[in-house]
Amino acid sequence: MIHSFIGDLGHISIIVAFVTAIIAAISYRLTAIEKNEVEKQRWKSLARGSFTIHGISVFSIVCILFYMIFNHYYEYHYVWSHSSNNLPAYYIVSSFWEGQEGSFLVWSFWHVLIAFFIIRKSGDWEFDVMFIVAAVQAFLISMVLGITVFGSKIGSSPFILLRDAIEAPVFATNPNFVPEDGTGLNPLLQNIWMVIHPPTLFMGFALTLVPFAFVISALLKKDYQGWVKPSMGWVILAISVLGIGIMMGAYWAYETLNFGGYWNWDPVENAVYVPWLILVAGLHLMIIQHKSFAALKTSMILVVSAFILILYSTFLTRSGVLGEASVHSFTDLGLSGQLLLYLIFFTAIAIVLFVGRWKSMPSDPEEASAYSPEFWLFIGSTVLTLMSFQVLVPTSIPAWNALLSNFGIESNVAPPADAVAFYTKFQLWFAVALALVSGTTQFFFWKRLNKENIWSTLSVPYVATMLITALIIILGNVHQPTYIILLTAAIFSLVANTQVLIQYTKGKIAVSGGSVSHIGVALMLLGILSSSGYEQVISLNTSGRIYNSEFPEEMNKENVLLFRGHSKRMGKYYLTYKGPRLTSQDVPGYFNKDFVKQKASDPYKAVVVEDIIVDGETKAQVGDEIQIYNENIYYEIEYKSDDGEMFSLFPRVQDNEDMGPIPSPDIASFWNKDMYTHITNLAVSDEEVEWTMQDPLKMSIGDTTYLNDYVVIFDGVKPLEKAPGYNIKPEDVALQATLRVLVGNNKSIDLKPSYILTKVKRMGIDGVMEDWEAGMLPSTDRELGLRVVLKEILPKENSFVFTAETTQKDWVIMKAVEKPFISILWIGTILLGIGTGISSYRRFKEAKQKNKGSKNAINSDKKENVLV
Repeated sequence: MIHSFIGDLGHISIIVAFVTAIIAAISYRLTAIEKNEVEKQRWKSLARGSFTIHGISVFSIVCILFYMIFNHYYEYHYVWSHSSNNLPAYYIVSSFWEGQEGSFLVWSFWHVLIAFFIIRKSGDWEFDVMFIVAAVQAFLISMVLGITVFGSKIGSSPFILLRDAIEAPVFATNPNFVPEDGTGLNPLLQNIWMVIHPPTLFMGFALTLVPFAFVISALLKKDYQGWVKPSMGWVILAISVLGIGIMMGAYWAYETLNFGGYWNWDPVENAVYVPWLILVAGLHLMIIQHKSFAALKTSMILVVSAFILILYSTFLTRSGVLGEASVHSFTDLGLSGQLLLYLIFFTAIAIVLFVGRWKSMPSDPEEASAYSPEFWLFIGSTVLTLMSFQVLVPTSIPAWNALLSNFGIESNVAPPADAVAFYTKFQLWFAVALALVSGTTQFFFWKRLNKENIWSTLSVPYVATMLITALIIILGNVHQPTYIILLTAAIFSLVANTQVLIQYTKGKIAVSGGSVSHIGVALMLLGILSSSGYEQVISLNTSGRIYNSEFPEEMNKENVLLFRGHSKRMGKYYLTYKGPRLTSQDVPGYFNKDFVKQKASDPYKAVVVEDIIVDGETKAQVGDEIQIYNENIYYEIEYKSDDGEMFSLFPRVQDNEDMGPIPSPDIASFWNKDMYTHITNLAVSDEEVEWTMQDPLKMSIGDTTYLNDYVVIFDGVKPLEKAPGYNIKPEDVALQATLRVLVGNNKSIDLKPSYILTKVKRMGIDGVMEDWEAGMLPSTDRELGLRVVLKEILPKENSFVFTAETTQKDWVIMKAVEKPFISILWIGTILLGIGTGISSYRRFKEAKQKNKGSKNAINSDKKENVLV
């Protein structure tokens, strides 16, 4: 059944949202320039009304698409492409923004929410600011418009039917065909952080529009300083949310990707990092505007550039330009031209306005003294800007190559081969400069310094820094000069900002935001230095053997081979590979994959072949049918230290038809380190394993034999009460044999093959006859590399016949990395978010008070005019 109504409703909502955004933009602009008060009120009502309808339409689009995804309307291409029946509810939410259309809608959704706050709180700035916001919304909604005009495609709609999006023979015979299941969510996105990281990041994107709109409004109104106070809170909020979103992405990469870190200098990572740096630089120059026009032009350019760079990053990641340079980029949906127009349009508006207003914009003729806070804020902003350009230029190489190729020019310039080494080499020194400046500037900001008192003021943090750094160098055995310099700079920033927090803010939370933010950044630098600079691979191959000549040298050296059930020493730990594990919504935690057998008719269902017991309680019995997440296989690795510490990690491997096996790490976090573990290679699966048949074994109870280098003892038989997939009847003869396999260290593993004789009726010469039919349930153990079948029972000889097959024992190759004090990085991130949050609240409060003061003054003027 095709649910056509809801798709049509979605299409109509998109068109309404697009048209009303254009009407709102035009109306707001006419409101701003209209001099007649009566006409101004009419345009204002039209502008607000049309934008309200626009907002309702955007909310409707989002709700409709969510409804379609949750109800598995696979007749729609977007739903079929990004979700599936077996996804948990929280991952179904993620499938909303996995595709380009959904992510554009999330971005647009945040714009609408923010716009309603602007309408209520921005006073006289509403008209010009909302003109820009509505214009941006028109462009953004056009990305999901999904119509063709004069042969040109405008946008890609999430409400297009599957039969209209792809060509398949089934639609020729059955136009109303609806798939039973979707293709599912990208395995790498099946992580809880991908439920919250993308919407947070897009909220950060949306917030950068507000200061951009204020600056453009200031240029239109020629009010070059009035924009600073009402937009300051928005700038800091954008920095806070965008920064948190970036670090959420870093943590997702840390938990999900197997490169062993949280930042890989991927072009898509860089494309978001650069505008954040630029916006931070712009903020620090905006602070100067309260006292002078010293950096007015520069601050306005930086704030505008942050939003333009957001658009540029969108173009890079969604146009397909970075297809070969980044694992994160989207495929091109044919929107590259539209995205480029989006970027050029607003860049051109900004350039034209700056050129037209440049000469009339005020400036401060006096140069800032080296003892003034303005000087040090400008230095800090310069460092941030240079940091951003060092990343932006190499990241943009694929885009420039594509541009030149359109003009028939072949470019041989390539992005850095080793991105991590290239960017880190430069960014490290920028970080040093930034740490030193952030610590120093705070004192100039809070206290008037000069030649006479500068040493007495700064001597305390300097001496404290030297003592603390020396202690860390000795205790931590830090000897690399580069690391010592970065450590010293980070410690100085931490000490200086802590002193300011205690001595100058005097515990007043409202004015402590800057110091808390800088402390957070200093801790982040320390966390990066300790976790990346001093990480230690402990899964070293000390056997002297090469696992595979085709493996890279690093893999043969820094990975350890573990056979299932056999412990191996690694650092201070003994590691044991316990076997593959599954998860289910019917069973808490992880359970042994060997305890269930997947159903051929439904890959998401399995029959229990051995009781599943969790914490002493039986959660599923033999013969039960349970749901399983079959695409996710976890491999239990038990860590046991000499001092009795024990824990298990469950690194995951996802089997994806398009991408192949995709490993994801598991992490054990301690106060002083993280133990990071991921699978790098596996033995063949149960379906692919090759078995070797052994000679039949005739055994009596108590007999001993040898199989696959193990001693095997036949302990006896007992009646079989349950059999997976079969209901044992009272007249059946069902037995289960127990073969005890001795594996050493007083440990044994039981193999339990079963034999069932059941009465069947057959048609013979003399009519219907009763006969016995034998069924055999083998017992398989990949740890032992054994599969045993109870083939025959010989009552007269009091013996049993077994057949046995052998294969290679199950194994994994894994890598374990110890990351010392990485928790400092995450603590620093939290403090950065808290600090920027405090500052943002304070600036919003100041803007509100100023707005109230302005309204009171206007009301007072009106009263005076009435009296006159």
